[in-house]
Amino acid sequence: MKQRHEVFFKQLEGMRNYLLKVANVTEEEAQIVPKGFKNNIRWNLGHVFVEQCAWIENLTKEEVDFPKHFNEWFGWGTSPDDFTAETPSLEELKQLLKEQIANIKGTYGDRLEEVFEPTQGMDTLEQVLLWTTFHEGMHLQTILDIKKVYECLIEN
Repeated sequence: MKQRHEVFFKQLEGMRNYLLKVANVTEEEAQIVPKGFKNNIRWNLGHVFVEQCAWIENLTKEEVDFPKHFNEWFGWGTSPDDFTAETPSLEELKQLLKEQIANIKGTYGDRLEEVFEPTQGMDTLEQVLLWTTFHEGMHLQTILDIKKVYECLIEN
């Protein structure tokens, strides 16, 4: 693997670790959907996981190993209203997220520059991973905002 790709994965791991640090909340806190929000922390974490898998699968046209029914709970346009008794817990989602970057590196680490049929203007895994990292950052901010609103509610 190229040195710049090693650096790239180190950065992805660092960003993921920060997301998980920010999401260090209780299961109860992870369920709160504050007024003005559509989703909760648990949904945001599941969505980050699913979207990264989906983008890779969409680009490579290769099946990515993740439970497909996750789309029913965490896919685009879903909400915590779609959760069932089978929906993964906060801790289960955090474990999947902890493992995801290493799994991607192990499976695709030597294929980051491989060219595929373009999807949404991207034709390499490197481009897709840059996009999904940006997307993850948007959901990280949402989690920070949810926590801020939740903390304000507790103080008042």
